[in-house]
Amino acid sequence: MFVENNPIMEKLTNKEEEILQILWKIKKGFVKDVVEELPEPKPHYNTISTIIRNMEEKGYVGYNSYGKTHQYYPLVSKEDYRKKYISKTINTYFENSYKNAVSFFAKEEKISVDELKEIIQLIEKQNNK
Repeated sequence: MFVENNPIMEKLTNKEEEILQILWKIKKGFVKDVVEELPEPKPHYNTISTIIRNMEEKGYVGYNSYGKTHQYYPLVSKEDYRKKYISKTINTYFENSYKNAVSFFAKEEKISVDELKEIIQLIEKQNNK
């Protein structure tokens, strides 16, 4: 079972993250269901099966057995995964400063003034609770 603050939780590869995104979307599914959701050119069934088994070993995916086939589901929520890796990214690339991260996105024109105002309103709303 996934533990949010598990320090030994391995980082997923880009392909594993893509598969986890699919599992979050479909909630649970067989390998063929995951393959169907992937963009063209679709990887081979066995490739996806191997990747999902690796994700299971890392603690991200669980399964229900139906004879020789498995139906997979995520063990980690999108929110928990996001929290863990956003925090790590902020720490690694922005000196553990969310202000530095927001400033970066503002300088890169990835966030508008209206969006910044909206963020300020959300923060003020949270502080007033």
